[in-house]
Amino acid sequence: MADLDRILGDPKLLLDLELFFRILLGGFIGAVIGHERKNRDKSAGMRTHAIVGLGAALMMVVSKYGFGDVPDYDASRVAAQIVSGVGFLGAGIIFVRNNTTVSGLTTAAGIWATAGVGMALGAGIYFIGISSGFLVVILQVLLHRIRFLSAEPTRGYMKIATDQFENVSQELQARLGKDRVKLLSLKVSKGKENTKMELELLYPPGYEKQELINTWAKDPRIHSISG
Repeated sequence: MADLDRILGDPKLLLDLELFFRILLGGFIGAVIGHERKNRDKSAGMRTHAIVGLGAALMMVVSKYGFGDVPDYDASRVAAQIVSGVGFLGAGIIFVRNNTTVSGLTTAAGIWATAGVGMALGAGIYFIGISSGFLVVILQVLLHRIRFLSAEPTRGYMKIATDQFENVSQELQARLGKDRVKLLSLKVSKGKENTKMELELLYPPGYEKQELINTWAKDPRIHSISG
């Protein structure tokens, strides 16, 4: 019992246990944030966010306590590299479709914020780290459900093949104007039988473009349509 009391009373052991707890907590809060992303079928889910949170907490612990034998060391140097390093990880999640539509920004921002949560927990700022982690989850959930807050204009392409270009073009542009869809560019390729149109469009927030495509797909003058 005396040996056990001596071991448990070792200040270094107690510090190591606390630091290990910080790292575990960083991974746990990261997993909580990633769970919301997983439910949205995003590319970075629980494992990615958990590892980011755990890794950021670990590096923060190393930054604060790993160089005690070095005189006049700067504890902020490692912490600063976490921010820039996670930036590269987030950049790998962001990708562009059709040279216009950007995807993955929210997930990348969530990973960046998760790293910040892990850094706070690694530094021992428990209240700020935990509350910020749950705040990230709340923001992601609420802004996803409240459409008028999260909806943004989106760019897209539409390709149409028709044998009545003039009439279809005029009617389509009238419909787009009525629906407040902006026509950014129009490329026309005339063939022997059909004329192909490629439209670059800017849809208003919350616009159901599939309904537009389905409506025009029923028109007998249109041989093919995609978007």
